[in-house]
Formats: sequence, C-alpha cells, structure tokens
Amino acid sequence: MPSDAVLYQAAALCLTYPDDDLVARLPLLREAAPQLREFTDHAAVTPLLDLAAHYVEVFDLKNRHSLYLSWWHDGDTRRRGMSLVRFKDVYRRHGLEFSGEELPDFLPAVLEFTARTGETGLLTEHRTGLEQLRTRLAACGTPYAGVLDAVCAALPASHPGARR
Repeated sequence: MPSDAVLYQAAALCLTYPDDDLVARLPLLREAAPQLREFTDHAAVTPLLDLAAHYVEVFDLKNRHSLYLSWWHDGDTRRRGMSLVRFKDVYRRHGLEFSGEELPDFLPAVLEFTARTGETGLLTEHRTGLEQLRTRLAACGTPYAGVLDAVCAALPASHPGARR
C-alpha cells in the first residue's frame, strides 16, 4: 500500500456528495490528512445544506469540473465506453468488482481503489485531466481545489506509457 493511501482515502471522502457521515468524519480526516486541511476546515464551519448546494454547483451543473476521469480524455464520445470498460478491468485484475452507483471512472472511486490496492496507474494515466480539473477548481475559488492540489502532489511521476 502506498504511503499516501490515507490521503487518497480521505480525498475520496472529501470529493463525494457531502452528508452527515462526512461531517462526522471531519475531525478524523483533518488529523489523518493534514494536506486536506483547507477543505476540512471549510467543511467544519459550513452548514451541511450549504456544503451540499456548493457541491452541486461545482460538480453537477456543468462538465467543466467533471469528477469522471474518462470525460477529460474522451469527452462525451463513443470511445468513452471502452475507457469505462478498461477501468472495470483494472479493478477486476486486483480482485475487486465495481458495483457502485457511480461510473467506474468517478474520481472518489478511483481514489478509494488506489488507497486499497496501492495501484496508482489509473490516476497517473489521467494526470492531465486531474491537473485540468485542479486548475479549473482553483480558478473558481472552491475549497475543493485544495483536495485536488493534495492528490496531484502525491502522485508519482508519470511513467512512459501514460495516457495523455
């Protein structure tokens, strides 16, 4: 398991739709992943309904801040379907069956997979999309930008066969 497993798991929680469970876990997240403190501090003082409204505004209204990694590479094209199959294949090769309500390229799911397996390949292959998302989140001034800053900083250097 990578030394950044706790960070990846904490980031996965921060990037899911905020609910009472997230609020209850904020002290633990703050302690376990100090790299996420900007977000956890913000979430700790923001009412849950406001957190939820902000999440929807940032991630759900436009693809400009898409949390679906294949969207950054393939857009809304037919080849995206093959990319989604590939995500599922990677999960299966590690003994995991993807059965979530979200698509397999949903960033929180990929972060959780990375935390559990130590396999950073899906994240590094989609580094360009992650960097674009990080830049766009920073430009709109959301605390979620700090979560992407920490994830991108923790990624190992790209390998020669990485997708761009």
